[in-house]
Amino acid sequence: MNPLNNEQKELLFDYCIGLTSQKEADEAEALILSNKEAAEIHYKVKAVLKPLGSLEPENCPDELVENTISRVQNLVDFGQQQLRELLASEQIREVTVNKWQWTSFATRLVTAAVFIIAASVFLPALGYLRYHSRQQRCQMQQGSIFQGLSNYISDHDGQQPTVATTVGAPWWKVGDQGIENHSNTRKIYLLVQGDYVKLSSFVCPGSKRGGIVQATPSQIRAYKDFPDRNCVTYSFQINCRQMGNGQLLCQKIVMADCNPLFEELPKDSSKPFKRKIDRKSLTLNSSNHSYFGNRRGQNVLLGDGHVEFLRTRHVDFSKDDIYTLQDTDVYQGCEVPSCETDFFLAP
Repeated sequence: MNPLNNEQKELLFDYCIGLTSQKEADEAEALILSNKEAAEIHYKVKAVLKPLGSLEPENCPDELVENTISRVQNLVDFGQQQLRELLASEQIREVTVNKWQWTSFATRLVTAAVFIIAASVFLPALGYLRYHSRQQRCQMQQGSIFQGLSNYISDHDGQQPTVATTVGAPWWKVGDQGIENHSNTRKIYLLVQGDYVKLSSFVCPGSKRGGIVQATPSQIRAYKDFPDRNCVTYSFQINCRQMGNGQLLCQKIVMADCNPLFEELPKDSSKPFKRKIDRKSLTLNSSNHSYFGNRRGQNVLLGDGHVEFLRTRHVDFSKDDIYTLQDTDVYQGCEVPSCETDFFLAP
């Protein structure tokens, strides 16, 4: 029996606390049935969590995890500072001490050490919960974008957001307000202009490069694209297809977390863009959902309105990589899919 790797252990933990998709749940159950170590981990975690089943559910504040971690971190910082001050004072004081003084010193030293030890135990777990909180908030945001998109289509006689474009127009110039700009986000920005989706909903809570630009309603209406590239940390499908009645095709990919191949783009949009794909890039997940440097996957919004977290860049109904074009190794920022089964989300 092969020992479980870290990814399998994470999958089991997610399954035990109900954070897996149906596909991941099936994988976890199969792993539990076929692996003794997995079965033992599942049994122990469920045993620990069993008392929680008797608790009455309460509404959880959105920032509970962040506030809890902040309070623990403050206590840890206090304990570390107290320990440093204590050690510094002891280094300069005379050695002569009596029994009660030594007892007081030992008590204070143990108290400070307890804070540090507690941090080493609880902070990793709280960090994991914070990671999941951001992942779920991202799913909610993508769901709100889908709702705004659906409302837009309903209000425009079944037509999706579109802007005038030309053959070979660049799709990577996000944030460029020039007249000739045809970025792939320009049509999506119509949802912000029409007040169908808030500007802040396009920044993933897990993204480290995203930022909200403060803009007045008149400024938002005047912009032709997102105010800045960092205002949008998602990638959208190029050349989305649509049914005759205007309804989104079921199982079509609408958007996902930022394409890892195009996270770094030229700051000067007047310069040419060229990106050659290497082997490592073909397995790299989006940076929006990283846990201790490990890019664990991406949220993907499908055409039926549900959001699924995928640990790979492939969807169930296709072996196609959602972040690349078929048979394309070099990108100049103007490529489009050559067939309907080649899903491509950019930039």
